[in-house]
Amino acid sequence: MQHTPTSPNPGPDTPRRAAPDRGRTLLGPALSLIHTGQAPTRSALTRALDVTRATAGAVAGELEALGLITVDSRPAGGGRGRPSHRLAVDPAGPVVIAGQIHADGLSVALAGLGGVLEQPLHLPLPAATDPVRMLRAVAEAGAGLARATTRRCLGTALALPNPVTEPDGTALAALHFAWPSGTPVADLFDVEVRRADHGPRALVPMPNAIANDANLGALAEYRHGAGKGARHLLLVTSGHRGVGGALVIDGRLHTGSAGLALEVGHLTVDPQGRPCQCGNRGCLNSETDPDALFAAAGITPDPGRPLLEQARELTRAAAHDPRARAAVEHVIDRLGLGLAGVANILNPDRVVLSGLHLDLLEAAPERLRAVVAERSLWGRSGRVPIVGAGLDHGALVGAAELAWRPYLADPRSVPVG
Repeated sequence: MQHTPTSPNPGPDTPRRAAPDRGRTLLGPALSLIHTGQAPTRSALTRALDVTRATAGAVAGELEALGLITVDSRPAGGGRGRPSHRLAVDPAGPVVIAGQIHADGLSVALAGLGGVLEQPLHLPLPAATDPVRMLRAVAEAGAGLARATTRRCLGTALALPNPVTEPDGTALAALHFAWPSGTPVADLFDVEVRRADHGPRALVPMPNAIANDANLGALAEYRHGAGKGARHLLLVTSGHRGVGGALVIDGRLHTGSAGLALEVGHLTVDPQGRPCQCGNRGCLNSETDPDALFAAAGITPDPGRPLLEQARELTRAAAHDPRARAAVEHVIDRLGLGLAGVANILNPDRVVLSGLHLDLLEAAPERLRAVVAERSLWGRSGRVPIVGAGLDHGALVGAAELAWRPYLADPRSVPVG
């Protein structure tokens, strides 16, 4: 069984040639470069790996033989020098299952290499939200997708809306569902994945892993979204409830000594503010999530509809509705305080906002940036670009990254046939 890794990163963004005495292969670094779009041609792969054209060609050929990439026999022109063959992930290649638990629903999707999801399946929470039934619902939904595809399924991973310890994979403070602190989610998920029928083309036993959703979202944005090229990427997000944060430094997640770093949701931004489920008051968690937006507007959301969807509608209404505008500005000011505090400590070179925070940024970008600039030393110097997320389902894409991790590290472990 694969628990949450200490650093779910398949390799550096600019792989160096491995020393022969360590017996390392170029296949993993090469596949990572193609997977993240950094080597769209064989000449780009040659440069990134610092090898000869013949070696790059041999590496690409082996990855193609494994059914992971395609090598276009028609060279790509347009530049100086000899035209180069195009490289791309194989659209008919194997897939993994990505799952996510939200505060008010479940999502699952299949994902091939390249950070591209097939159409996600969104489901309501089961009637009972104890850990076993929740994890069983995710595992069975993912297994159904695996049975329905003609592509080989190699693994599954799950994004959770609460802290997850490393390396044992236990969930702490699962406040949305009142799970006991220390619930062994990795072990329970492994049991449910093994019980599920994934069909004849799936790998047995099915490797699986879990991690915090904000961490996975940050990893996905770094590799495939708005975080590309950043060295110190801070992601702050609010999904259906609560606030999460994550930091990627030089391509690797900073998760702390036990996987619990960057719990920015419990940063106090208003000591007299709304109660937080952690027992404190005025946490970023309780001041800038969808519930906070509805409270600021004096509106009760429809319990029969997804909360995030309604919060986004309310944010868009700020363009013409004074009450919605006042609520949006109130929440933006609290968000700006939180971002400034985190920026003062971490000094990121890019801040990516996702979920409801992306909508707030789009509703009043200058107001948010002004609050951060006023309260942050680095913001005043103009060195904290704040951008919206580039992925629609970042945590799901990140879960797929986690499931792909062992195969990106060693492509020869991909079963053929």
